[in-house]
Amino acid sequence: MNTQDNSMLDAVDARTQLAGSNRMEILLFSLGTQETFGINVFKVREVSKTPKITKTPNMPAGVEGLISLRGNVIPVLSLARAMALVDAPGGLGGSMMVTEYSKRILGFLVHDVDRIIRVEWDKVRAPESVVTGGTHRFITAITELPSGKLVSILDVEQILENTFGETLVGDLQRLDDSVDYNVFFADDSAVARKKIAEVLDKMGVKHKHALNGLEAWTRLVGMATHAQQTGKDLRDEVQLILVDAEMPEMDGYVLTKNIKSDPRFSGIPVVMHSSLSSEANRAMGSRVGVDAYVAKFDADMLAETLRPHLMKHHRN
Repeated sequence: MNTQDNSMLDAVDARTQLAGSNRMEILLFSLGTQETFGINVFKVREVSKTPKITKTPNMPAGVEGLISLRGNVIPVLSLARAMALVDAPGGLGGSMMVTEYSKRILGFLVHDVDRIIRVEWDKVRAPESVVTGGTHRFITAITELPSGKLVSILDVEQILENTFGETLVGDLQRLDDSVDYNVFFADDSAVARKKIAEVLDKMGVKHKHALNGLEAWTRLVGMATHAQQTGKDLRDEVQLILVDAEMPEMDGYVLTKNIKSDPRFSGIPVVMHSSLSSEANRAMGSRVGVDAYVAKFDADMLAETLRPHLMKHHRN
């Protein structure tokens, strides 16, 4: 793929139609090894040839330097170095993907970029034992091409934490300790789950979680069915549902549509928490009925987004 192919990445309106369809578009690329990698197209702003990079001292391992892009100075990472791929060829690679994660714009250097494919989320599964070796912790999901070749979808949140360090969660105002608050959240990223749990713990909120949208929906349906059978109010068991946007097997948009179309969950707000932080993605969340949208990862913003919804439930 070259810069002329950027038109494929500019069709935001067409891609927003994927919201709620349980499909995603993946940009395939190589790091010069035998493995094929993928990244959600929504997170890619543009693709270009590797530019001239200004070397900067005291950068973390994997950060090759800085570039100026339309008035913004952004760091550029070699994905092969950041992932410590020992069998990757040397050099910077031939292509750069400009990405946006959690309001941070970054350049990712890769060996070459292949093409965009569209896949059903239910064909995207957790890596489990499929991926072995040192790359496993950087892989959030696996899907399969028609040829039978596997595609490893990167857990960019893990790569960024590994490169730039852990985002610290400071002190947060606790909710009323005399009241039981319960949040159910779904996220396929181990980094995100850890941070969400930290925020909820510091707020004094009890929580349960699922690793993907399908698991979340299965468990939520089970909770709703149990509440029905026992004559209890489901809202006493869960006061808020927090969902990631992109998850294996069922994405957050379909999960939200399922929740909002089931009257048993009436009155339980759904908040979308995603590293897809553009206005287009907020609009996608609104389209499927989320009650609030918060970009990853800002602990204070997450807490302040959740707080009024939880307190409103208690007042009711």
